[in-house]
Amino acid sequence: MSGRLEWQELPAGVREAVQDHTGQVVKAESAPVGRNSAFAASLATAEGPVFCKGGRTDSPQAVMHRNEAAVNPYLPEDLAPRLLWHVERDGWLLLGFDHVSGQHADLSPGSPDLPLVADAVKKISRITPQRASRRMIADHWEVALANEPADERAAHAPRHMRGSTLVHSDLNPLNILVADTARIVDWAWWRTGAAWIDPAFAVVRLVAEGHRPAHAEEWAAQFDGFREAPAEALTAFAASLVCLWGRRFAGTAATEAARSWADHRTANGPRFP
Repeated sequence: MSGRLEWQELPAGVREAVQDHTGQVVKAESAPVGRNSAFAASLATAEGPVFCKGGRTDSPQAVMHRNEAAVNPYLPEDLAPRLLWHVERDGWLLLGFDHVSGQHADLSPGSPDLPLVADAVKKISRITPQRASRRMIADHWEVALANEPADERAAHAPRHMRGSTLVHSDLNPLNILVADTARIVDWAWWRTGAAWIDPAFAVVRLVAEGHRPAHAEEWAAQFDGFREAPAEALTAFAASLVCLWGRRFAGTAATEAARSWADHRTANGPRFP
């Protein structure tokens, strides 16, 4: 995001609170990508490397950071970086995570990263957070669609999306770090819902990286939730993505991929009630 602060620009009291957990910070390297944190950096500290992110408590992004802190205890360490600590001081909320090395996932056809990404998506599908009903993606989707122009297919999506499975909902390559395994970062948008939803989000990302929609669906069919999902659920979901992203993110690769997938699903006749 533009205007991201450097370590030395944080209030002195906030830096002191961080160093109460880490020891002295000897070097800070700002993250080159991302848009949800006013501060995000790899910190070289007396206790070892830490990834630190956060922002002001009065900003809209503060909710996202609290979401990450809430879900992290449910995430296995081989799936997501462990939350080590969090500090709230002088109007700032910062989270400190295990530092995970790796490259952003390559989702292009034939990439060796694809099996690792699949393993990570399967791990997500096995997680059911407690009190999940408080963050149901179906409810969120219903409200979001109500603010968009009516679309017959998209309107059916929320009723298919209910479930108790963890949903990351933003499996773009920047949120997937690959080394010996794939780890998923940035859990700000997690919800709970049907088991097919994250694989369906992955279909869109695969199409954006060069897969044909039919081949992306074949890849997603390795997941039980996606393979067993009603055809009308997937068609309605694809249409809802076009509806929700078309105005806010018009012209982006993800939006155009969602449009290609939706067109594919209706090319041989409508696959919805």
